[in-house]
Amino acid sequence: MSDIQLEVLELGNPKLRQTARPVEDLAHSDMQSLIDDLIGTMEQSNGVGIAAPQVGVDLQVVIVASRPTLRYPHAPQMDPIAMINPQITPIGAEVVKDWEGCLSVPGIRGLVPRSRVISVEYQDRDGNNQQRTFQDFVARIVQHECDHLQGYVFIDRVETTRELITENEYHKLIIP
Repeated sequence: MSDIQLEVLELGNPKLRQTARPVEDLAHSDMQSLIDDLIGTMEQSNGVGIAAPQVGVDLQVVIVASRPTLRYPHAPQMDPIAMINPQITPIGAEVVKDWEGCLSVPGIRGLVPRSRVISVEYQDRDGNNQQRTFQDFVARIVQHECDHLQGYVFIDRVETTRELITENEYHKLIIP
């Protein structure tokens, strides 16, 4: 992990709406530093995932790192995974709605429908091809972060604005 905390772009910044480019040179030292800086920024921000576009870098890099935090006290624990050029395939047709927040959309949560089980193909930080299956909360993180690579944020996925809530109300009503 890096001690550097990068600036997280917020909703309204046009860079959040751009489509990220595939990573072509994973061995470049800047790429390894970016991965470390993303992990550090995510951890210092109490996030469970982050995507490179959130810090203004238009590359297909996401970090997935479920763990209990102030923002997600019931999250399962896992080590951070760097996914480069990830490709998601839903497994089955089951879609589940659950609450999401985002470091780039501070103060708001929304009920977002997502595939419950997914398969992801990606390169790890060492350039090895990987394929993993995720479900429930971790599958939600992967889908959320990969949306950032296409210029989407979670509020684009809510079915009605009535399914948006402030962070304060979320902590009062949903996680008492």
